[in-house]
Amino acid sequence: MTLVKRNGTLVSPLPMLFDDFFNRDYFNWGTSNFSDTNTTIPAVNIKETAENYEVEVAAPGMTKKDFKVELDGNTLTISSEKTHQQEDKEGERYARREFSYQSFQRTFTLQKEVVDIDKIEAKYENGLLLLLIPKKEEAKQKPPRLIQIS
Repeated sequence: MTLVKRNGTLVSPLPMLFDDFFNRDYFNWGTSNFSDTNTTIPAVNIKETAENYEVEVAAPGMTKKDFKVELDGNTLTISSEKTHQQEDKEGERYARREFSYQSFQRTFTLQKEVVDIDKIEAKYENGLLLLLIPKKEEAKQKPPRLIQIS
């Protein structure tokens, strides 16, 4: 058996194997970027500018019809459900089929005091779902100003 050095002391790798196995969070897929089918849940970038928030969802190979963007109160939900109809043609046999389409859902809580929920826009282009969430006028960052000293 090989011994591994951890924090200056020699340790057997067997307990580390069990630590890794039992310390993983297998049941909370909401905090992971992987699903049961070894496909990934689309990654999201959120950028804040002085005027708005920009949400980018990476979803190549999809169309705008595949998405559902819903606002319920202050909860913004981006979801998709795409089913793959398997059509076997006469004489075709696959040794392996790995194309997989699945559903996903990402949920974000918006601060009604900060964002103007009535003006949210969405568009899909070049594999990215883009959401523009404008800030309310009072939440926008004001430019710096010089304060006179009396």
